[in-house]
Amino acid sequence: MESPNLTLRDVPNEERPRERMMQYGAQALSNAELLAILLRTGTVQESAVHLAQRLLSQAGGLRSLVDMSLQQITEIKGIGAAKGLQIQAGIELGRRLARSGMKETVTVRSPEDVSGLLMEDMRYLQKEHFVCLFLNTKNHIIGQETLSMGSLNAAIVHPREVFRAAIKRSSASIICVHNHPSGDPTPSSEDIQLTQRLVEAGEIIGIDVLDHIVIGDRRYVSLKEQGMM
Repeated sequence: MESPNLTLRDVPNEERPRERMMQYGAQALSNAELLAILLRTGTVQESAVHLAQRLLSQAGGLRSLVDMSLQQITEIKGIGAAKGLQIQAGIELGRRLARSGMKETVTVRSPEDVSGLLMEDMRYLQKEHFVCLFLNTKNHIIGQETLSMGSLNAAIVHPREVFRAAIKRSSASIICVHNHPSGDPTPSSEDIQLTQRLVEAGEIIGIDVLDHIVIGDRRYVSLKEQGMM
């Protein structure tokens, strides 16, 4: 008995993403077509391509899909655990590839170094995440920790949590990073006030706050470079 699921072989040639990828390359495929290759099969009513299109539509686009949990993905009709895991595995491979050029010991010399380290992980997030990088006396990163996950427009963090984590790692200095889900990295007045509080606390404790970097969508702002700290 044939499987009720529609495979990519069951759809017209012009809708077969595997054949199009072989002929034109992966860069020629749409997001839905690439997802269809990961999904492999559709449902009784629709091909893998149509299922992928519906998945993207219900998720709100590729950017939103990246941040969805397995439970959220499998709530979409036609996406079971196996398909959901295949999607998440593909996303994670993309993230790891973006980081694959980095050395085990990362030295921070500029805000651009920090952006290169965290941009791909943070620019898709739908809530604000406040991350600290902990550095030794040679500006090597010796640790990284997410200290706060806030709402769509606010990350709540207190200096005591930041410096407790820094002291635990015997840090000489720290760099603070958080994202703006809007994609616009322009620092808010709250961002500036928080930075000033952290700098003052760091001076008392003896741990330098080297910078506070706001991550947007492929853009960032360094409060240090902007003279805001």
